[in-house]
Amino acid sequence: MAYEQYEDRIRLEKQTNKKVNQTSPYCDFIYYESSRTPGIMLAARIVKPEKPGYILAGTHGWHMGIRGFKPMDQPLTDNLYLKVEVDMRGRPHSEGEEDCNGWELYDIIDAIQYARLHYADYIVDPDVIYFESGSGGGGNAFAIAGKFPDTFAAVTSLCGMSDYALWYNQDEVGEFRDELDVWIGCSPDDNPMAYRSRSGLETVGNLRTPIYIVHGEVDSRVPAEHSRRFVAKATEKSKGSLIHYRELPGVGDKGHWSNATAETMAIIAAESEENRRNHRLPVHLPSRGSLTVAGYVFTRLFSIVLDSIDKVAILEYDMNHNEFEVYCEIECRFTLTVGGESFIRNAVQVDRGENR
Repeated sequence: MAYEQYEDRIRLEKQTNKKVNQTSPYCDFIYYESSRTPGIMLAARIVKPEKPGYILAGTHGWHMGIRGFKPMDQPLTDNLYLKVEVDMRGRPHSEGEEDCNGWELYDIIDAIQYARLHYADYIVDPDVIYFESGSGGGGNAFAIAGKFPDTFAAVTSLCGMSDYALWYNQDEVGEFRDELDVWIGCSPDDNPMAYRSRSGLETVGNLRTPIYIVHGEVDSRVPAEHSRRFVAKATEKSKGSLIHYRELPGVGDKGHWSNATAETMAIIAAESEENRRNHRLPVHLPSRGSLTVAGYVFTRLFSIVLDSIDKVAILEYDMNHNEFEVYCEIECRFTLTVGGESFIRNAVQVDRGENR
């Protein structure tokens, strides 16, 4: 894994190339339409294995986008995966507007669906899907595991942000605040719930997927406090058994991997691969339970979409009796989709912290 792709110190410029799929024996650059925002075209880089493998999806750094097309006539050495590298909405190769873990996370799901359809011959099992990414993509990893709790068999988050309000307030030089103000549309003081909705920390209780987490101890751009808080809350929510956390002493500064040795990076790659290798079966959601809905939650059995991506609610469900109840701190409507049918309902308004 080329971890330098997550060092997002360079802001990439928007590309204006004509959106035409480009192909080669082992690497394609494709475009697909968003299912959540019809009419916008999104980009992904597809790296094909020599033999059929599992799907490994990922994104890029905060200020970045995926690499442009470069033909590959030979397979990557020891590549076991059909790699789906997603260019998030509004980024250099994709249309639309950035929204910081809003519907941009569904762009990843759309890309995976595209790969399942168009690259079936390269896939061992279309139901076993992995995700790995770092920096801004590490923040995507924390959130996607909670918003799609039974989609991924294993996830790797590298130097990711788990709490965007915390990150906003830690950004003393304004390197990220300017984008957070636009991508979320406000500051955390103006709308704390909008920041909660986008933060993986909010949906830790939804976890069913094993997560391998790595952070440099002295990372100044995404402080290790983000991973520490995620791990602590996972433990608090009885999800600690799903977490493998490695903090790298003395590693970090302006570059996430500053001071890391080649040996250290090799260990990270090996442990991330071990997390995938040890989890070769799809995750299954229990037939009844409770989930935090941060804007939305999608499962294999049903989905809940709130009337705003900025809202957070609690879902209590029982598939055995086809019962779904949503509780929110503020007035909220939601769309429930189950068994191919959709229903619009009102959430029950409760005080924050009320025990549901």
